[in-house]
Amino acid sequence: MVKQILILDDDLRTRRVLQILCERLGLESRAFEDAHAALDHLRAEKVGLVLSDLKMPAMNGLEFMRRLRELDRDVPVIVLTAYGTVESAVEAMKLGAVDFVSKPFDLDALEVLIQRALSHSRHRAENLYLREQASRTPAMGEMVGHAPAMKDVLDLVAKVAPTRSAVLITGETGTGKELVANAVHRMSPRSGGLFVALNCSAIPGELLESELFGHVKGAFTGAHADRVGKFQAADGGTLLLDEIGDMDLRLQAKLLRVVQEGVVEPVGSNRRVRVDVRIVSSTHRDLEAAIRAGSFREDLYYRLNVFRIQLPPLRERQADVAELARHFLAKFGADLGKGSLELSHSAVERLMRYAWPGNVRELRNIMERAAVLADTNEIGVGTIESCLPGVAEPTSEAGLVLADAVAAVERRTILRALAATGGEKPAAAALLGIGERTLWTKLKKHGL
Repeated sequence: MVKQILILDDDLRTRRVLQILCERLGLESRAFEDAHAALDHLRAEKVGLVLSDLKMPAMNGLEFMRRLRELDRDVPVIVLTAYGTVESAVEAMKLGAVDFVSKPFDLDALEVLIQRALSHSRHRAENLYLREQASRTPAMGEMVGHAPAMKDVLDLVAKVAPTRSAVLITGETGTGKELVANAVHRMSPRSGGLFVALNCSAIPGELLESELFGHVKGAFTGAHADRVGKFQAADGGTLLLDEIGDMDLRLQAKLLRVVQEGVVEPVGSNRRVRVDVRIVSSTHRDLEAAIRAGSFREDLYYRLNVFRIQLPPLRERQADVAELARHFLAKFGADLGKGSLELSHSAVERLMRYAWPGNVRELRNIMERAAVLADTNEIGVGTIESCLPGVAEPTSEAGLVLADAVAAVERRTILRALAATGGEKPAAAALLGIGERTLWTKLKKHGL
């Protein structure tokens, strides 16, 4: 909701014309002839915009602006005057005036200036709010949005978090399933314990078993020492099994026993270790269809699907796109030391027209790139266009771009294999399907 517009001018006709203009725009206004009375009003009430004359008998507009800034540093001011000079314009701008208009003014042009100033003020307030929210690290984290579908998600999180129930989070890739899982943990009585996440689709079955349940020394080739699994690491906390739909049937059977009995058996050991873990699972797959196809256990499904949260794709919460984009810009602007970054109106419109196949994750990545590319505090539609898929960066040697892309993928794949095997290079080489000597060569090539 737009706050009141304050009008300050010693000319009765001008005050009335400006009030009529505000009425035409659907804006509430208060008009004052005297600067002292206007300041008294500002001490009692916040306003969204000030329209001020520069030359007045009791107190000139520049002095009024100096005192105004002691009360409110951020409210936008449009200066109106029939006695404009370059010096007074510069001084007014130094005191925070967003525009300087000479009388007699064009009402249509002034209408545009008022709407622009209010839009800028609104965006500034939103950015300030988002930065404050981020600095408080709330339990909901980056789960920003007011679309009805997202409000329903937040309500479900708040209801299930205090319980011990297993949670199944479903939704397309990039919709924020891990953020929701983290919020469930942070709002639960287990928030003092660890939140441990494991992507079941990123690790082959033979290594996933070790990741989940741990192993003892000598359990398999490359197992040179005992290793604690994710279940034991999450004891007293929450374990997220991301992309649970990609787990093979053999491991599903072993997982079911853990869920039922609350004990794990490390690979290569007959020792049973009791664990107290809340399981949150997530998937982008249709698990009911997987059950019918015989690729997912029905009994495990009912154990994991005690409480279900379905995340909407970003295209179904289009009203949240601008707010999410500003949230990410506030974060990346601060991270990059660029201060408050804002989106132009045309940039927001372009974001709203995009389909977002990669959902919130894609929006986040595009805003990070836009922040890196930004040369000014306002990011225009041209920068956004250059960040969206299908807009190629200018290059004279496309082959070099392809080679760099291939190298980047190879480097990431090697890093994932090393992470999956706890840094054990023989096991990583086996996982990658290459010899140890080849792996060493590639490690050297990529500076690893």
